[in-house]
This record gives sequence, C-alpha cells and structure tokens, in this order.
Amino acid sequence: MVRSKVSVALVGLATMVSLALGLAPAAASHLGGDREVSVGSDDGIFSQNKQNEPAVAIDANHPNVLAAGSNDNIDMEACNVGDDTTCPFTPGVGASGIYFSFDSGDTWIQPTYSGFSARRCLGVPGTPGTPADTCTPSTTGPIGTLPGYFENGLSSGGDPAVAFGPVPHPATGEFSWDNGSRLYYANLAANFPDTATFKGFEAVAVSRIDGEPALTPAIVGDQSNWMDPVIVTKQSSTTFSDKEQVWADNASSSPFFGNAYVCLASFRSNSQGLALATPLIVATSRDGGETWVQKQVTDASNNPFNPKLGFGRSGCTIRTDNDGVVFVFANQFAVGTPGDGAHILIKSFDGGASWTRPKVLFQATDTCFFVDPVIGRCMMDGVAGARDDLSSSPSVDIANGAPSGADARDNIYDVWVDGRSGDDGPPVNNTTEIHVAFSTNGGTTWTPTMVPTATGDRPYYAAVALSPDGTDAYLVYNAFTTPFQATTSTARGLVGVVLHADVNPTTGAPGTWGLLNRGVVGDPRASSQNNLVAEFLGDYVYAAATNTYGAAVWNDVRSGADCTAMDAWRQSLRDGTTVPRPAPQIACAPTFGNTDIFGGTYSDPS
Repeated sequence: MVRSKVSVALVGLATMVSLALGLAPAAASHLGGDREVSVGSDDGIFSQNKQNEPAVAIDANHPNVLAAGSNDNIDMEACNVGDDTTCPFTPGVGASGIYFSFDSGDTWIQPTYSGFSARRCLGVPGTPGTPADTCTPSTTGPIGTLPGYFENGLSSGGDPAVAFGPVPHPATGEFSWDNGSRLYYANLAANFPDTATFKGFEAVAVSRIDGEPALTPAIVGDQSNWMDPVIVTKQSSTTFSDKEQVWADNASSSPFFGNAYVCLASFRSNSQGLALATPLIVATSRDGGETWVQKQVTDASNNPFNPKLGFGRSGCTIRTDNDGVVFVFANQFAVGTPGDGAHILIKSFDGGASWTRPKVLFQATDTCFFVDPVIGRCMMDGVAGARDDLSSSPSVDIANGAPSGADARDNIYDVWVDGRSGDDGPPVNNTTEIHVAFSTNGGTTWTPTMVPTATGDRPYYAAVALSPDGTDAYLVYNAFTTPFQATTSTARGLVGVVLHADVNPTTGAPGTWGLLNRGVVGDPRASSQNNLVAEFLGDYVYAAATNTYGAAVWNDVRSGADCTAMDAWRQSLRDGTTVPRPAPQIACAPTFGNTDIFGGTYSDPS
C-alpha cells in the first residue's frame, strides 16, 4: 500500500519522539489516533465544558463498535447564572455522559436525548444575581447524559463504567451473541430533588441498551431503546455507594456466559470518622441486568494499623477468564504520606454465588505526598491541584479470548501508579512510577515489572488492556509534566500517553514498551471543581482491546485556559490573604474550566 507524504511524515515524527523519550517507536497505524470523545459540549461555557473520569468498552462480537462514558456537566446551568462567583451543580441534572463510535474509534458521537436539563440556562455575563439571571431547568430539555433517570425519580451521578455482553433470549433467557449485544452503563445515582426513590445518599444504577445484532447510530439515537435504570445496591439511610465497576462475562466458553457483575465500595455511617465501615460489595445479575444479588466480599471494619484490613478499600476492577472465574481487585489503603497500601484479590468460581476471602497480593504505595489544607485531599501537581486519591488503584485486564474464548491465554495484567520512590520531604521533587504485575496462573503468583515513561513525566493515572488472545498489551496514562508547584502562579503540564508491548507467549511478560501516542500538553490549572477552589480531573483513565487494535481514553486539558484571577484567589485561600473571589465568565477566558475526554485507537504494531 502506498502511504501519503503526510502519513510518512507522521510516522517519522512518532519515531523521533519515541527515541527522544527513551521509548522504542511502535509502528502502529492510527485508526483514530488522537480524537476528542466528549464531542457534544460547548468549550466556552463553564461548567458545561467540564468532562473527566473516562471509561471505554469495545463490543467483543462487533469490534468496530465502542462506547465511552465520563463525568459530564454538559447539561448543567452556566456558571454565570445567578451569582457569577458561584458554580454549583444544578440540582437534579444528570452527569453521566455517553458517547459512541461505529468506526473503531475514528469518529465519535454524543447523542442528544430529552430529559431534565439546565443546558439552556446561560445567564447574563457581567450582571450577577439579577432577576433575569435565574435558571428554571426544563423537564424536556436537551441532554447528552443517560436518559430515563428524571422519569424514574433519579439523577445520574457520574463515576462511569461501561461493558458489553450478550443479550438474553426473550423467551428462554439463554445468552447468545446471536441475540445481539447489550451495553451496560453503571454509574452513581442520586434521588431526584424531593423524591425518595431509594434510601441513603448515593446508589449504583445500571442503564442498558441492546443492538440487534449490534448497536448502530439509529439505535443509540432513539432514547426509547434505553431500558429504565435499575438500582443495583441495597441502601440504608446512611449508605454512600461509590466507585463502581461493571463487567459482563463475554466469552461464550464460560459456564456463566452472560452474567453481569458490579463491584463497588459501600461507605456507611454517613461516611464519617476514621473507623467508618467500608466493605467491598459485588452484585451479580443472571438475567441481563433486570435483577441483582448483592454480596459483601470484605470485612466492613477498618484498621489503619492492620495490614489485613487497611485504611479502607476502594478503586475496584472486575473481570472474568474464559472459564467464568470472576476476579475482583481493589486497593487497600494505608496511612502515610505516602501510604504503603496493597492490592487485594477476591475470586468466585460459581458465577458470583460465593466468594473467596480477600488475598493481599503486593504493595501498592499511594501518591499522597501533599494534603491540600483547603479541600483536605491529596494532590500531586501542586497547591490547589487535582486530587489523586485513586492513583494507586488497580487497573486489570484478563486475556479471556472473547467473544468465543477459544484463543484465551487467561494471563492477567494489573497496572497502577506507585509513589514508593517519591521524596519523603517537601513535595518538590516527588516522583511516581507505573508498575505492572502479571500472572499466568489465575492470580496465584505474580511477577512485578515497571513501565518506562518519558523523562519529566510524573504518572497520575494508568490503565491497561490485553488483546483477548493475550499477545498484546496497551497502556494509557495521564502524567504531570512539571514538578510540584508551591504556588498557583507557575504553569503546570498534563499529558495523555499511550504505549504498546508485545506479550511473550511463554512467560506472559511484556516486551519493550513502544510509544503509540503522546497527546498535547495542557495546563491543569484550567480545570476546576464546581466550587472553583481547586483543580479537578477525576479518578481514572481507561483502556480496552481487540485482537487487532487497542483503545484508550484519558483526561485532556489542551483546550482549557488558565485564569490568573482564579489562580490568585485559589492561592489566597491557602495563604489566608484577601483576594476577591472572581467571576469566571467575567475574569477568565471563555474556555476556563474546559476539560475534555480524548482517546485513540491503534492497530497492533507487530
């Protein structure tokens, strides 16, 4: 095949960048090498321009079809509605964005549905608090988030997780890819204002949509094709369910083919106190997500000084091998700056009916070098930065041979960002590393390795995906490109990076990691919590793979604008000085707060 001059130039540039970064160049072709996924929002309206915490899934039986989700403020009122110096969530408006690609990630769409929306509440910049500046959300306004929540007394709440599985037969309930593909979208859910659909503060809900045989633009464009959201969690009045992951057993070789699973952390007792009860929960559905059975798979109690219990557990990942064994991984936190926590593993051999006791696998040191005094959270990039609570949480994939399971190797990769080599002193030169542990015997034993990263990169979040046949590993990470900044006045850098390694068929070990893509560096000071007091980038990135290509999604700030007035005010909160709280729509560029989800898909470079 004859390549264009532009294609040759791009390959040459990728090679030069790889060599400069100390990584081997990977001669992969880009299916959609560096694309915006969150394509529906207006980059010039805060907080509608705020997206973070992405997830992505590939339909194993129709690998040209991808779905992604993120925390998405697209339907919120503009920051300049009412008082221009306050930027709250609009009560009742959903925050679980949904996006699709039907050409292996080359292009993305974000459907527009109808629901409870404040997207058209744009206010009058420069005249805060005037009567004309109020917002009355519409119950039939445009939404780019999951449909059907307002109508069922709920609000979608982000923390997205997506997975494809088979559709059950309408008469027999038997799962088969011949029936079509079902997308599961798990997310947090809140009660719609003045309703009591469930007890407690946050529940986990699952939305579903079917393709027959596969999802198409026409199917996803019609919101009536979405089934009503189903509450997965059992809720008490003090329960805050959080950080869920969803998976569907997608290898037809499995005796539990079609089962769907959700893991999550259940924060109880109003999430108050150092000894709060935080068990890990797994819910199982055997009927395509209509009903769920919940099991507690860890102790509820916490003890920061007991390595078997740790200081809470969260950040779970759930996967299945080709025999239907279910693997649940989670982060067990420890006290310290940083804290030497651990990854734990719980397994089920009977389709979620029973679970093994948690097994501590290996050390995973968090990246908490600095606790911000204003928000009380750990952050890596600097004062008033973005929280990094779950940097050391496991991202896991298993080469289960989906959709058939026939070519499964069942090797397991666990990837995380680790802070064990960081500076114990002032967080000026703290470093972080990407660690990989792999297993070829069902998680009984593990081999640790590390992933080389570019000089100056301080990894923040990382995720891994294995091809179903276990021959390729794809890894995505966000990294800060600047040291810790003691003030908000100095520029900071954030970048998304995608790597690939061939996997040794005998040992399961990754070969040399090669650079597939290095995104555009942006300044994370352009990101923002809704209350403006610090940056915000969410809690994870994500990856998925087929036997021919890998997909990655990451947080991206290339199109956001830093705001010097916001920097000065954020610094004053830490210094105790008096600086007026700025109005973003007056004091800042229109793209302040703009954070996007970018992604890429890359063919096997072998």
